[in-house]
Amino acid sequence: MENNVPQYKDLEVVRKTTKNYELQFTKNGQMVDITDYSVYFTVKTNMNDNDASSVINKTVTSHSEPTKGITLIQLTTSDTDIDAGNYYYSIDYKDDDDNQQVLFTGRIRVIEPVRKTRA
Repeated sequence: MENNVPQYKDLEVVRKTTKNYELQFTKNGQMVDITDYSVYFTVKTNMNDNDASSVINKTVTSHSEPTKGITLIQLTTSDTDIDAGNYYYSIDYKDDDDNQQVLFTGRIRVIEPVRKTRA
């Protein structure tokens, strides 16, 4: 994640399933220590909705390999238990110096699974 311009990328997730997104922060090709970073994954029905109205709102402050710049956004079955359809999302961060940036933005499509129950 070296660019100051957010990358536009569409995502897709199956409703009521788990999904993981791994990110690695680098600067000039070098890993960035993200120990004190906060990473946000926000999904909204309308882009102009306030953050409290988000249908998914995850904050990651405990990173999988912080000194290597690696974090994992983990969506649970509860997170993805929303109506099937198209939503807006963004992945943002705030670093230990209070710098903030949007890394990714786009649409996320939640699709209905074929199988409704799993034992």
